[in-house]
Amino acid sequence: MSLTDKAIEQIRELIRTGALPPGSKLPPEPDLAGQLGLSRNLAREAVKALAVARVLEVRRGDGTYVTSLQPSVLLEGLGGAVELLQGDSGALLDLMEVRRLLEPAAAALAATRMSATALTQVKQHLDAMREAHEDVELLNFHDAAFHRAVVSATANETLLTILDGISGRTLRARIWRGLVDSQAAGRTLAEHEAIYEALAIGDASLSQAAALMHVNSTERWLREHLKSESVESDGL
Repeated sequence: MSLTDKAIEQIRELIRTGALPPGSKLPPEPDLAGQLGLSRNLAREAVKALAVARVLEVRRGDGTYVTSLQPSVLLEGLGGAVELLQGDSGALLDLMEVRRLLEPAAAALAATRMSATALTQVKQHLDAMREAHEDVELLNFHDAAFHRAVVSATANETLLTILDGISGRTLRARIWRGLVDSQAAGRTLAEHEAIYEALAIGDASLSQAAALMHVNSTERWLREHLKSESVESDGL
């Protein structure tokens, strides 16, 4: 471990042990450095790194605070990382596998916890997708919102944040563009309708099966699309 890594670990330990609970203010930099036996420069670098990781929040003119440490805060950078993987076909397929493992289970859980209000939101985004026709931007927006509404119904913030992050806005738009071009968008809309109908009757097994069929279909399309791109690239 580098000296900076050790300094980061020391501050994390203060947070883990409750010496610096969520929302608490860190001591001024000289005091923090002295408390940890660090140079002020090392303490400053550690604070910067933890601020990037959303563990700490630097408020100009006020000081540095421990964040809420909620999953939605700590995992916020996941989506940005996924966007950087767009050129790596292997990584994209790995992400789809993770989605296939998690999303059907989330749909099953949502079926047991879905409120009337949450179901209405799912339906609104489904209707908006039908009306969007070939507008890829709108399809993409309401597709993401549809799935987010489903997972939100689980009341599991960690699951929601992870699935939000791995969905990838750019990848989702790329898939919708391909589906519209290949006239396969109607089939994908039907898959969303099957998920909604299963949720509407509160059937966890059917919801899981419908979500699995949908993710499998999307993954199959992506595999074929990436393969054709590779063949075209090799032919140049």
